[in-house]
Amino acid sequence: MHGEADKLEQAVRESYSAAAEKPAQKHPFPLGRQFALELGYPAEVLDDLPRVAVDAFTGVSNVAIFASLFARAQVLDLGCGAGLDSLIAARRVGSGGFVLGMDFSGGMLARARRAAAQAGVENAGFCRAEAGRIPLRDATADVALVNGIFNLNPKRERIFKELARVVRPGGALFAAELILREPLSAQERADQRNWFA
Repeated sequence: MHGEADKLEQAVRESYSAAAEKPAQKHPFPLGRQFALELGYPAEVLDDLPRVAVDAFTGVSNVAIFASLFARAQVLDLGCGAGLDSLIAARRVGSGGFVLGMDFSGGMLARARRAAAQAGVENAGFCRAEAGRIPLRDATADVALVNGIFNLNPKRERIFKELARVVRPGGALFAAELILREPLSAQERADQRNWFA
């Protein structure tokens, strides 16, 4: 299982890094502005953000829109991708708050950093990290956002433990994920094309 988990992790990293480099090309998952609109991100919000974040957006829901965020909140955006949710959250928490976006794709993080600079967002930062090893002290986040990383990571129990560790008591986790209506067969699970379906 460990070898399969590593294989899946590498395939996911390569796929998302390729999407960061060339978002207009065909990928095994949807991304971009039209996809964000379909998930419920308001057009006016997307219009107000740099294309470098919008064009490479990929997720499963509009987490940064529906999450209960408050002024001065310390927010973790785990699996931040190109930074769309991070930028939206940073604006929602205001200058007294802060959003830390984490992702394992260097290409996506480069986009997120460029987007923050282009948008003039100073209360967001980005770092490279694995979801199962969050480099934060215990109880440091008021809110954590997670937009669709659990299905693509077989170490999800470890991720949940890390989230429980870094979110302060009384804090909140807002997450979205795709859910199967019935189990996949072993053959379907083994087919790499189905990992992103």
